[in-house]
Amino acid sequence: MRKIILSVLGILLIVGAVLIANAIIASNTRVRPAPKKVVKTVFVDTVQNRTVPIVIKANGNLIAKRRLELYSEVQGILKPGQKLFKAGETFRQGQTILRLDASEFYASVQSQKSALLSQLTAIMPDLRLDYPEAYPKWQNYLDQFDMKKTLADLPDMTSEKEKYFISGRNILTAYYNIKNLEQRLGKYSIRAPFTGILTEALVTEGTLVRSGQKLGEFIDLGVYELQVAVNKEYGNLLEVGKQVRLNNMNKTKQYEGKVTRINGNVDLSSQTIDAFIEIRDEALREGMYLEALLNAREEENAISVDRSLLQSGNKLFVVKDSILDLQEVNPIFFSEKEVVLKGMPDGSLMVSKMVPGAYAGMLVKIYTDRPDSENTMAEESNKKTN
Repeated sequence: MRKIILSVLGILLIVGAVLIANAIIASNTRVRPAPKKVVKTVFVDTVQNRTVPIVIKANGNLIAKRRLELYSEVQGILKPGQKLFKAGETFRQGQTILRLDASEFYASVQSQKSALLSQLTAIMPDLRLDYPEAYPKWQNYLDQFDMKKTLADLPDMTSEKEKYFISGRNILTAYYNIKNLEQRLGKYSIRAPFTGILTEALVTEGTLVRSGQKLGEFIDLGVYELQVAVNKEYGNLLEVGKQVRLNNMNKTKQYEGKVTRINGNVDLSSQTIDAFIEIRDEALREGMYLEALLNAREEENAISVDRSLLQSGNKLFVVKDSILDLQEVNPIFFSEKEVVLKGMPDGSLMVSKMVPGAYAGMLVKIYTDRPDSENTMAEESNKKTN
């Protein structure tokens, strides 16, 4: 009986110990709070369709529209002029840029003129007897003959007999030989065909210049061309005469120009079309790098957004009842940083800044200018995600 009582007491003691232990463990268990759901804040813009100008951006280097490469057609020593033949010198239209020593050739021309004068003097007695009606005009030509001036045109020969008589005395041959020599004499000096500046000088005073030798380059100041390459897809948007806005690469200065020429061929390697823009500004210099903004056309009922916002090439995130959704759009024109598109309904709340990890159906909160605790927590969550 005693053993039975002890066994029962032992069992009761063990059960009591287990119950007490469970009670102690249960009293130390903390209730975990339900995790708070973080709602990301998004920036949105209210869509308002409008007329968006399609602007094609291109860039290139300025080149002078009127450029003259100076070559010598004769041989001689370069003589000093009123201005030095140096790069940077400006010359007015008609002013002598350079002059070669032509004293020897000039003497040869004068010798030929003297011979012609002698021939004319010799035929005058025969003209007076055989062709009295032609004598006065030839006598007048002889009286006006000036060795220091360019040879004047011969008198008109009104009859065949007169022409045969003059030709038979080699007057015509001598006359045209002298005219040819005078033309060549004029090549010993080069005059400015327009007002401009010497950009390159390859010879100096006193050096021997040979026939066919390049002497330098001369360009017109104030009139330049910008050659730009435009993607062939936009070739139909280019028009001759269209006004173009230009600016330097720092965007500190702006200029105006117009399209003057469009190449009819597409470059095989780059698949681009060359367009030439004329700019008139004396502050410009050849070789300057400019960016051109060509106003191609205007697209109605469209918007312009950052290219990074475009999803899958034709979708944008919008907010509907605090839920992200994808809206299909129709891209019209892509620039370097933006895209012009259509198909976005007016009044839509379009996401204006990328949201990391965004997906359709995501719960979001629209950012407002009035900060509150929830906005602050959402902003901190966005920063941590980034």
